[in-house]
Amino acid sequence: MSTTDRTLNLGQTKPSLYLATPLMLAFDKVASVWRSFRNRREINYLHELNDSQLLDIGLTRQELDSAFSGSTFFEDPSAHLTNSARRRTRFPEFRSLRR
Repeated sequence: MSTTDRTLNLGQTKPSLYLATPLMLAFDKVASVWRSFRNRREINYLHELNDSQLLDIGLTRQELDSAFSGSTFFEDPSAHLTNSARRRTRFPEFRSLRR
């Protein structure tokens, strides 16, 4: 007696790759929103510092306010603060604000 092995190919050779891509995109989006929310909360704590403490880290109170007003809820306001602190160190006309 002989038996014949037959397999049924349904075309699902790599199902994990197709499922993993949307899951990773969704995870990245959720992580981005969470990071933005966390950074927004941390930047809100900077409002408790006085002006000289803010100048020590290279920021002004106006930059904190503009970072919040210039970004939407889902944007990360820390990018605005990083850019303004970098501008101050690169361009001498902004350094005069520290004195």
